[in-house]
Amino acid sequence: MPHLFLDIETIGTARQDVRDYIAASIKPPGNISKAETIAKWELESKPAAIADAIDKTSFDGAFGRVCCIGFAMDDGEPETVFSADDERHVLEGFAYILDRSLAGERFTTTVVGHNVSAFDLRFLHQRYIVHGIRPPIVIARAISARPWESEKVYDTMVQWAGVGNRVSLDKLCLALSIPSPKAGMDGSQVAEYVAAGRIEDVAAYCRGDVAATREVWRHMTFSTAHALRGELEAA
Repeated sequence: MPHLFLDIETIGTARQDVRDYIAASIKPPGNISKAETIAKWELESKPAAIADAIDKTSFDGAFGRVCCIGFAMDDGEPETVFSADDERHVLEGFAYILDRSLAGERFTTTVVGHNVSAFDLRFLHQRYIVHGIRPPIVIARAISARPWESEKVYDTMVQWAGVGNRVSLDKLCLALSIPSPKAGMDGSQVAEYVAAGRIEDVAAYCRGDVAATREVWRHMTFSTAHALRGELEAA
């Protein structure tokens, strides 16, 4: 059974209508009632509150954008499809690669990722819908799977911590003596890097996450042990 190791990087919305919608939804705190206090908050605090809410759309598949998709098939080198400002290119490029490379294995491929069930797959599926692009079959199959259906999707966070619980990839790597992919940057810096024109650095970071997740999966499924045992027996 083939395995697709997956990770995505996301950024906030660039749509002005969504930004206007968010700005209109930001209200003063409930404990502020005096007109002059509200006016002061509107002037001094509201712009930052709006900016923060816009940034948080990077976690919302309705409004956020995929700027990078990292993936690897089985033991292949991690690859990325990325763009700082053309999400459709990223989504279509990834779909084309999967449809071409998986061919007859689209219904038997297991998607592997960290928090992939609750975030990566859901976000991807939603963005494909927003753009009117039919999702790749392997993604559509995995998104409909229950988090514990490990033949369809193997979520390293779910398999380690249990459904509804959390563990960071960084912590899991430390527990399993795997080099952390977060040494140079972390997910909170993605938008900053993209805005600074460093999308290729984001892509490199994403490939590192894919490689680290694959190593975690190998440890958790004892694939590393089996491979080592086979090498020793062959010797």
